[in-house]
Amino acid sequence: MQQSRRAFWWKQVRVWHWVSSAISLIGMILFAITGITLNHASAIAATPVVATRDAVLPEALRKTLHAAEASKSGLPAPVAEWLRGNLGAVPKTVEWQPGEVYVGMPGPGADAWLTVQLDTGAVHLESTSRGWVSYLNDLHKGRNTGSAWSWFLDVFAVATIVFCVTGLLLLQLHAKGRPFTWPAVSIGFVLPVLLIVIFIHR
Repeated sequence: MQQSRRAFWWKQVRVWHWVSSAISLIGMILFAITGITLNHASAIAATPVVATRDAVLPEALRKTLHAAEASKSGLPAPVAEWLRGNLGAVPKTVEWQPGEVYVGMPGPGADAWLTVQLDTGAVHLESTSRGWVSYLNDLHKGRNTGSAWSWFLDVFAVATIVFCVTGLLLLQLHAKGRPFTWPAVSIGFVLPVLLIVIFIHR
């Protein structure tokens, strides 16, 4: 009975190990690659590409914007829809300033902003793209990526923890026949600690 129960739990460990590895595989490869690019960010050349666009907000929407300015509320939905449809702009932050509204639209690997003049309705949009490397680096950091990507990072982190813990249990299972198992695990722990103590100071 005890052997049967033990076999059952070891089977569960193996199942959870390969399932968690399947879930986290692509994410771990991506994060390992972007870990290298982030570590050598200064050596990777990037040429930002800046683009600008200008437009004029219709009179009816200007009145809607004036009403929103009085209450210092968010950007009215009709105005946001017009900006999205005509300029491809997706407003994220709004700042009311004297005579204009400033709209921020940060994103991974890019940044964009626009201003709307309240009296004339003149819209000026400026966007900056820093390339694919910067895009992937921001995905790694979860910078300006939104709630969906934040949830993915949490799920990926949990899957990675399960993968590592079940891997540790499998190491324990096979350690008797592989004498270098625990010295190797110890090296993985001691080496970064030594590097921190010796080379990294506040």
